[in-house]
Amino acid sequence: MSRGIWRQAPALAVAIVALVAALAGTVYAAGKINGHAIKVKSLPGNRLAPHSVPANRLKPGTIPSTQLAPGSIQGDRLAPGSVTGLQVDVSTLGQVPSAVHADTAESAKDAETALNAANAVNAQNLNGYHAGCKTGTRLFAGACWQVAASTGMATLLAAAESCANQGGGLPDAFALAAFSHQPGITIAPEEEWSQTLATFTGKNAYSVVTVSAAGDISSALSTANKKFRCVIPLLS
Repeated sequence: MSRGIWRQAPALAVAIVALVAALAGTVYAAGKINGHAIKVKSLPGNRLAPHSVPANRLKPGTIPSTQLAPGSIQGDRLAPGSVTGLQVDVSTLGQVPSAVHADTAESAKDAETALNAANAVNAQNLNGYHAGCKTGTRLFAGACWQVAASTGMATLLAAAESCANQGGGLPDAFALAAFSHQPGITIAPEEEWSQTLATFTGKNAYSVVTVSAAGDISSALSTANKKFRCVIPLLS
């Protein structure tokens, strides 16, 4: 029995030495092999442990953007145009300084435009009323006076009603006399009605001041027929 073991000892010793050498070589190889020792394209990607290859070891454009995990590859390792807006989480991006200034400038411009528009509207409107004189009227004494007298003649009450329907009234006699001196203004030859009462003697028995073409002050019974012009408030 002992002689059989002794006869096999040399072969056994050689096998053990070979096994030790093989194991040592494997350990040596595992400790010494790195990325530089690997032949280009010799390892498929699925043989690499996750995160085992840093981004700076990759050639730009080697990995398509659709295969990238958020934040896994730096921007300088990507091929130009390889990442589109579909791969970007917009909420993770900050606003660049120029965009902030642009927004501020645009907001300021919009605010100024809105303010100017509001001021322009406010200049012509007050509490819902329009400020300005309509066509055929002229600004005088803080109101809009009709440039021409009425085409027809009417009694005092009919004239007053017509002006009221237009949102105005008959002028004061002395203001009408002053208006007759304005350039381009002509008082009707038949005299024009005013709202100034001259005399009052009883029911429906009164006379009213009238103004002549020369700007003279006169009077006429309210039942007479005269031309007239209306004074419209500046706010209408």
